[in-house]
Amino acid sequence: MQESASHLGAFHDWVELARRSHRLFDSGGRGPDPERLRAVLGLLAPPEDMRVREGRTWRRDGVDGREVSWWPGFGPRTRAWVLRPTGATEPLPGVLALHCHAGTKHIGRERLADGPEGPAPTAVRLRGDLYADRAVADDLARQGFTVLCHDAFSWGSRGFEAAAMPERVLRDAEAELAARPGPPPGTAERYDAAARHHEHTLAKYCTLLGSSLAGMVAREDLLALDHLAARPDVRADAIGCMGLSGGGWRATLLHALDDRIGAGAVAAMMSTFAQLSARHVDPHTWMLFPAGLSRECDWPELAATRAPAPLLVQYAEQDHLFTPEGMRGADAVLRARYAAARHPSAYKGSFHPGGHALSAPMQREAAEWLHEHLG
Repeated sequence: MQESASHLGAFHDWVELARRSHRLFDSGGRGPDPERLRAVLGLLAPPEDMRVREGRTWRRDGVDGREVSWWPGFGPRTRAWVLRPTGATEPLPGVLALHCHAGTKHIGRERLADGPEGPAPTAVRLRGDLYADRAVADDLARQGFTVLCHDAFSWGSRGFEAAAMPERVLRDAEAELAARPGPPPGTAERYDAAARHHEHTLAKYCTLLGSSLAGMVAREDLLALDHLAARPDVRADAIGCMGLSGGGWRATLLHALDDRIGAGAVAAMMSTFAQLSARHVDPHTWMLFPAGLSRECDWPELAATRAPAPLLVQYAEQDHLFTPEGMRGADAVLRARYAAARHPSAYKGSFHPGGHALSAPMQREAAEWLHEHLG
């Protein structure tokens, strides 16, 4: 992790001292115990009653959609969409489609699916940048899954209102936007800038309250899994998850934490921790750095916690957020862990040309993987 110290200046030797003191990124080859992982993340108790409500329905382009919401135990309700093939009546394999971070928090689920009003403008842009212009969750529904897309903690319906953010956060966001060329920012762009700066404040609150941003997001993903598994239109014995980037980190945690996940697909979000260089630590979300995790294991060891539970990891060869060495190193660890579990074919690591995105070939491969392992 030597290069990562270049942002520390005269404190560069802190990295080596910490590594020796804590045996960082080393679980002794066993991987983290799921209960210990829950403790490190600081998962809060679920609500006794999620107060699930169902809302409007729609039908468009081979997809039947339904609005659904639930109460996570505090704050506003989580809003979500359930998508199925048009006219399907039987229970189908379920998939949790987990949206990315992308520095865009005024929407969550919309980047993966078209709701009753059709695609949101920001979603169209994000799909062009990251999802090969596809509504990935809609495509999965057309291919025979019951798909649930929900807003993660601090996104969309679970976002923090700008009026409650500290004045410093709002000032920093406005200064950032003022320095950008182009037309004046709109309301959504101003909110997203504030929410990016607010994530630092939010991470402090998470730590103060005994949790972590990763733990808060994972808790609400587990609640979404509770809802999906309880639905009568889902085969509870055949549930998977998939996500790109921050959604891939969410899929990694969900796959590790809950054995109801029968198969996972992680796109453009895997590396060894030790190979995150200076230019790769700073751009990442606080979700990736829950306090204490690096003392428990390396990232690919976390991903292999439930080996041989089927896991697809897709690496983007020109991904600017990870080093080639970190991605190749993670793939080697995962292959070794699944081989040790005597099911080497239950892990698939595939390398794809291109940058940080879920390309059309990656989407097809993920859908095929989920079909193969969920039935």
